[in-house]
Amino acid sequence: MRVLLAILMVVGSGLTLSATQTGDQAGAKKQETLKGKICCAKCELGVETECMTVIVTKKDNKDLTVYFDKDANKKHHASICSEVKAGSVTGIVTDEGKKKVIAVKTLKFD
Repeated sequence: MRVLLAILMVVGSGLTLSATQTGDQAGAKKQETLKGKICCAKCELGVETECMTVIVTKKDNKDLTVYFDKDANKKHHASICSEVKAGSVTGIVTDEGKKKVIAVKTLKFD
């Protein structure tokens, strides 16, 4: 009887783990490509107190501002702080509080 109970517990644990892993894969974020104007949220848009790199794109006929992640901001900010550039960004978009943030994989200026 104890052996049967132990086998059922092992099988149940295995099913629980496989269901959890399947759920994690279903919730995985996909890479997106956003096109629009890449600019500084402070200097161009006036919505921040310090410089941050953003891309402003259209979604449902409204402007959508997506912030670059910290590493991409450091890498690309100098080239857009004084001038707005049209371009596209590919990466994974996540919500951080009320802001959308993209983990930049590639950046191309038009």
